[in-house]
Amino acid sequence: MSSIVAIIGRPNVGKSSLFNRLIGKREAIVDDMPGVTRDRLYGEVEYNDRSFYVIDTGGIFGEDNEFSAGIKNHVDEAVNECDLILMIINGRDGVTTADEEIAGFIRKAGNKPVIVAVNKLDDPKHDDEANEAYSLGFENVIPISALHKRNLYELCDLIIDLLPNDNAQEFSDEPDEIRLAIVGKPNVGKSSLLNRLAGSERSLVSPIAGTTRDPVDTHVIINEQAFKIIDTAGLRRKSKFDGDLEYYSFVRTLSAVDRSDVALFLMDASEPCTDQDKKIAAHVIQKGKGLVIIINKWDLLDPKINNADKLIKKIRDEMPFANFAQIIFISALNGRGANKIIPAVMKAFNNRKRRIQTNILNRLMRDVLAFDRLPSDKKGRTLKVYYCSQAENEPPTFIFFVNSPELAGTSFENHVKNKIRDLDDFSGTPIRVFWRGKEKD
Repeated sequence: MSSIVAIIGRPNVGKSSLFNRLIGKREAIVDDMPGVTRDRLYGEVEYNDRSFYVIDTGGIFGEDNEFSAGIKNHVDEAVNECDLILMIINGRDGVTTADEEIAGFIRKAGNKPVIVAVNKLDDPKHDDEANEAYSLGFENVIPISALHKRNLYELCDLIIDLLPNDNAQEFSDEPDEIRLAIVGKPNVGKSSLLNRLAGSERSLVSPIAGTTRDPVDTHVIINEQAFKIIDTAGLRRKSKFDGDLEYYSFVRTLSAVDRSDVALFLMDASEPCTDQDKKIAAHVIQKGKGLVIIINKWDLLDPKINNADKLIKKIRDEMPFANFAQIIFISALNGRGANKIIPAVMKAFNNRKRRIQTNILNRLMRDVLAFDRLPSDKKGRTLKVYYCSQAENEPPTFIFFVNSPELAGTSFENHVKNKIRDLDDFSGTPIRVFWRGKEKD
C-alpha cells in the first residue's frame, strides 16, 4: 500500500512548485500570489522502485492574518491521515512566526515523521541559512530549490527512508488470500456489498453519502477461498470534498486499490457511466488490477423502461477502455445476483496471472504482421515488428521489439491487444503492451 506524504506550510513558500517537481508534471497552479492553490491536489511519486502519494495542501493561512482559524483542524488531519509531513519554509525569509506556529501544531498533533525542506536556496553557499530551521524542533532538515531541482533526489531518499515499508503489508497477507477492493462513488452500496459478501454487518450502512471514511479490511472465506475485502470511502469529485478528512480518505482509497488483486467497481443502476465512474475504472486499469463491474440497485428500476442489454451497451459504448470486464447486475440489499460475483472475481484473478506459451506468441506475431497496413509516417518509415515476449503477468505484459517504437500509435496498439485477447481468456484483466527499439548489431 502506497504511503501518503502531505506538503504543508504557509503561503508562497513553494509548496506547489515542489509538488510539481516530485510528481514530474505541472498539476498545481504556481503563482507568486499567496494562496493561489484553491484545491488540494494529489499525485503519485515513483522513485527507486518505491512509490508514495503526495498531497499539495495549498496555503493554510489567509493573507490578512498569519494564523487562520482553520489551521488547527487542517494540521490535525494532515498529521493523523498521512504517513509523513513535508513542511516547507522559505529559506530567504528565515523562520517566521507562522512557521513556528505550524511546527507547534505538528508537534502537538502526533508523532509522524517530519522533514523540513528549506526552499529557495538555489546556491550551496547559502546552505548555512537552513540551519535556522532546526529551531523548529525537528531532526530532519534539508536545503532545496524546487525551481532548480536542487537536492530533490536527496529529499526523495530521505522520504523513502522515513516512510513505513510498503511491502510489509503485502508480505503479512496470507499467501493464498485474494485481496478485493470495493470501490465506487459514495452511496452506491459498497458497505452493503461488503456486508453481503461477509455474511454479517461488518460495515455501517447509511443512505448518507460518504458514511464510510476509512478502508476496512474484512477477512472471509467464501467457497473455501480466503479473501481480504477492503471497503473504501466513496470517491468524489474534488470540488465536492467536505473537508480534510474526506480528502485524505479519497487518497487512501487510491492506495487501497494499489494493494488489491481485483477491484469490485460499483455503479448505481440509475446513474451509470458518470465522469467520476470513468475516472475510478481508469485508475483500477492503470494500476493493472483485475476488474469486475457491478451494477447495484438494479431492483429499483422499472423493468419496462430499463433492461440489462440496453445498459450493457451504454457501458460498453461509454467506457470502451474497460470492455474486458464482466458486468454483473445485483441488489446488494436483498442479495439478488450477488452469487455471480465470486465466480467473476476468480476468473479475473486467474486470468490476471495468465501466461502465453512461446509457440502461441509466434502465432500472435503472424496475426500482427498480417495487419492490413502497418503504421507508417510521413517520412516513409513503416513499423517493423521483429519479435515479442511476455515480460510478466499480474497483469499480463507484452513487449514488442520494433524498428521505431514511435510509429506504434494508439489504434494499432488496441488492435494488438485485441489479437492477444483472441489467443486466450483474458477477461477481467487489463493487458499492457510496450514497444521497444531493437538494438542494432
